[in-house]
Amino acid sequence: MIEADTVWDCVIAGGGPAGLSAALMLGRCRRRVLVCDTGQGRNRWSRGVHGVLTRDGIAPAELLRLAREDVARYDTVSLRSLEVVEATRQRNGFALVCGDGTRLRARRLLLATGVADELPSIPGLMDLYGTSVHHCPFCDGYQWRDRPVAVWGRGEHGAGLAAGLTVWTSDLVLCTDGPAGLTARWQRRLALLGIEVRPARISQLEGAEGRLARIVFEDGTALAREAMFFSSGQRQASGLAARLGCRFTPAGAVDTGKCEATDVPGLYVCGDASREAQFVVVAMAEGAEAGMAISRSLFEESLDALESGGRDRPAVPAAG
Repeated sequence: MIEADTVWDCVIAGGGPAGLSAALMLGRCRRRVLVCDTGQGRNRWSRGVHGVLTRDGIAPAELLRLAREDVARYDTVSLRSLEVVEATRQRNGFALVCGDGTRLRARRLLLATGVADELPSIPGLMDLYGTSVHHCPFCDGYQWRDRPVAVWGRGEHGAGLAAGLTVWTSDLVLCTDGPAGLTARWQRRLALLGIEVRPARISQLEGAEGRLARIVFEDGTALAREAMFFSSGQRQASGLAARLGCRFTPAGAVDTGKCEATDVPGLYVCGDASREAQFVVVAMAEGAEAGMAISRSLFEESLDALESGGRDRPAVPAAG
């Protein structure tokens, strides 16, 4: 139960690796924090998280379970199954509204809401997504080293993904699912790398138990493959940053400055929503950095108020 008159030091929208890492840091700084999350993380379909020291290959759900256990040890941090859907900047912080109607007030707001991948609309893809169909070669390429792999994509992005995958395998076919849109330079590059380009429209992906077996084309042909990587873009998973007036980069990420601060006072963004390097380990680091910066800004605000005689020295925060 959340008391209506509670003013949180920080509300964190998003309880993935970035948000929980920030909560851990803020808990250690004895800040009163509320983490709002719906459990719909970007990597929830994946079988394993890679590139995290001591946890390489751990299931995403298990990683989050362990992270929540760590955060739960701090009695000033609360975790709730809530989605922040509206946020308004006020003189002393933010007024927030959750999807169930819950209203919150916070001195600082941290968005760790991430991005959502725009998945190709191919029959059979969702049955394989996260097991043998992936979007990030740095996360999953090693699992398919020296194996037959397909790439779905067009133009420079599709060609670039196919070329990049030669780090892990030389058995590659670029399936453009229609006109390839390749420049002469990329056609030459792919030919030099020995990557076949198939422009035929894809009818469906076939496989069993999450394992891709073959790609079936509308012309009746089929291509045996064990995995597929795709390049189809992404979007912000939440519209809060845009509605609060944040500045964005040309690539569509929230433009953050020092320690994940945005150009909106009191608003911070960490994790995939603000970075090109979208890895769990990077999100954790950014969350810790944001937590440190938020606690420091709260302290400086309290010190300024103390100097101006606006209020007494702030007490140690009570448990949430």
